[in-house]
Amino acid sequence: MNDDPTVLLTAQGQELLARLAVAVADGRPGLALATSLRREYPADLVATATAQHELRLAARAKFSRAMQMLFTRAGYEQSSSEPIARYRAARFGDAGRVADLCCGIGGDLLALSSGREAVAVDRDDVHARLAVHNAAVYGQTENVSAVVADVRETRIDDFDAVFIDPARRSGPGTAASAAPASAASASAGAGSAGAGSAHRFRAGQSEPPLDWCFALAGRVPAVCVKAAPGLPAGLIPEGWEAEFIADGRDLKEAVLWSPALATAPAAGSGGRRRALVMSGSGTHALVACPGDPVPVTEPGEYLLDPNPAVTRAGLVEDLARSLRRDAAAPGDAADPGDAADAPGQAGHADGGAVAKIDPQIAFLTLDRPVRTPFARTLRVLDSAPWNEKRFARRLRELGIGAADIRRRGLAGDVDQIHRRLKLAGPNRATIVITRVNDKPWGLICGPVD
Repeated sequence: MNDDPTVLLTAQGQELLARLAVAVADGRPGLALATSLRREYPADLVATATAQHELRLAARAKFSRAMQMLFTRAGYEQSSSEPIARYRAARFGDAGRVADLCCGIGGDLLALSSGREAVAVDRDDVHARLAVHNAAVYGQTENVSAVVADVRETRIDDFDAVFIDPARRSGPGTAASAAPASAASASAGAGSAGAGSAHRFRAGQSEPPLDWCFALAGRVPAVCVKAAPGLPAGLIPEGWEAEFIADGRDLKEAVLWSPALATAPAAGSGGRRRALVMSGSGTHALVACPGDPVPVTEPGEYLLDPNPAVTRAGLVEDLARSLRRDAAAPGDAADPGDAADAPGQAGHADGGAVAKIDPQIAFLTLDRPVRTPFARTLRVLDSAPWNEKRFARRLRELGIGAADIRRRGLAGDVDQIHRRLKLAGPNRATIVITRVNDKPWGLICGPVD
C-alpha cells in the first residue's frame, strides 16, 4: 500500500474513492469489493483508497466534511475536532494573519483561515499538501498558503498571531508512549499526539521543545500552544493561561495562551486556568471563582463527579463556590449555555450547601440535585465506610445487576472487585470507592431524574 494519500488526488484516485463510497453504501462486502476493484485499478491504489475510506468514516466524528477530506492515520488521530478548532480560532479575535506551525492535515487550519489569512507550515510535504486540499474542501483556498519547512527556520515576525501544535516524542518513558492511539512524529513539522500522563511528561519531550514554543511570544505576542492534557502545571510559564478542553466527559487537550491572549482570571497560586466543556447544550467555560475554602463533610444525598476538564484545571473548589453562589441568588445564576469569562459559569443550581468529601479527592456533595455542565450529579442510595462484604449484601438487596465502579483515592483492581461483588438483579448503579476525610469509603449511586 502507498503510504502517501496524495496519490488519491489524481483523477483515477478520485474516481476510485467515489466508486468505493457508493459500493460500501450499497452494502457490498469489503473483500469481494476489493477483489473486484483490483481488476480495474492498481492494487496499491485500491489498498490506499480502502484505507482512506476507513479513515474518512472514522473522521466523521471530528469533521462535518470528512468524506471529502484526505488524512494520514497519525494526522487524523492527532487533529482537533472541528468544534474545538472553531472555538480556538475565535479566541484569536481580529488577528488578520496567522501562522499555523506544525499544521498536520490542517484540522486547525480550516478554522484559522476563516475570515483571515493563514499560512500552514509543516516539515512533512505530504501533510502540507493534505492541509491545502482539506482547506479547499471547506472553501478556504484563497485564504491559505503552505510552506514545507522546519518551523524553527520559519520567519514569523510579520504575523499577527501564531498557533503551534508541537509533536510529542515517542519512545519509552515519554508522554507520547503514555498516550493511547498516538503516533507522534519526531519531525518538527508533525502534529500533536494524544494525552500523556502528567508524571511522565518532560519539557524536552515535544518537538519543537515547549520552551522554544513559549519563546515565540517574544517575537509575536499572540501565541497559542496545543499540548497534551497531562502537562504538569510547573511547565506553564507565568502569565500564560492553561485551558483544558473536554468533549462531554472526554478530556481532549490542553491549550496554552500567551499573556496577550489570556483572559481567565488567576486561580490563586495556580495561575490562570479555564475548563471548557463542549456538549449538546453548547460550549461552557468555568474559570476561577474566589471565595472561602470549601468545607469538608461526609457525603449527603447527592454526589457531584466533576468533569475531567474541571479536575485537570484545578477548579473543583471554584465549581463548588460558583454553585453555592448561584444557589444563594438563583435569579442571578449564569446561563449554562454561555461561554463567557465571568467567574463561575456553572449553570443553575437548585440550592443546598456544596462541600467536599475529602481534602484531596475531587468529589463534591450537596443535599439537593443541581444541573451543571461541569459535573455529573448522582443520587446517593447508600453511603458508608468501605466494607466489600457489606456492600455486596446491600447491592443484592437493591437488585443491582450492572454497575460502573469508580475508584478514586484508593488502591485496588476494579475488575477483581466487580467479580467479587457477584452482582445480580435488574437495576444499574454507579459504585464509588473513594476516601471520605481520609477514610476508605463506599457509595452506591443512581441517576438523577
